[in-house]
Amino acid sequence: LIKRGAFMSNNLNSLIEQAQKGDVLAFEKLIEDHQKKVYNIAFRFMGNSEDASEVAQEAFIRVYKSIKNFKGKSSFSTWLYRIVVNICMDEMRKRNKQNIVYIDEITQTEKGEYRHEIESGEESPQQQVEINETRNEIYAAINSLSDEHKAVIVLKDIQGFSYEEIAGIMKCPEGTVKSRLNRARSILKDILKKNMELFNKENV
Repeated sequence: LIKRGAFMSNNLNSLIEQAQKGDVLAFEKLIEDHQKKVYNIAFRFMGNSEDASEVAQEAFIRVYKSIKNFKGKSSFSTWLYRIVVNICMDEMRKRNKQNIVYIDEITQTEKGEYRHEIESGEESPQQQVEINETRNEIYAAINSLSDEHKAVIVLKDIQGFSYEEIAGIMKCPEGTVKSRLNRARSILKDILKKNMELFNKENV
């Protein structure tokens, strides 16, 4: 019997080979399972659904145009997410500005509306407002980080990639990922602490 993992791997390789030959349907099937993750990464970098959609679209176009150059030195998903992150970082450098992420933003999709806000339990309206304000403050602080520090925070703490996966996406050693993450978390802690101190002073 062929193991499921081996079958999936062979199927993936087959789709890649077909896509490299110009098979559009194979390419669409290849990226199907990655579309949500690609959008989520782009959204956390760019801060709004419109820019995230544009980045995701640009990423898939770039992948389609360059898939012939994919040599399999990393997994296809790692290669894809690396392209997404690079596009996000390039775009942020071009704009040279900070974008605040409002995670309760409503996004229109073909299936209707959905909120980026994480569903909570039985909080009162006032508690929910406070929770949303705290989340937005955290994301605003993340957006103030350097590109490299923001990247590791988004990939590790928000998207949940492993150190190994991030190292592949960022093309750097795992040790570098860990040191950048520690530094990024330390900076975030200082920013949030200063914001809290400022808030307390204003409300004295």
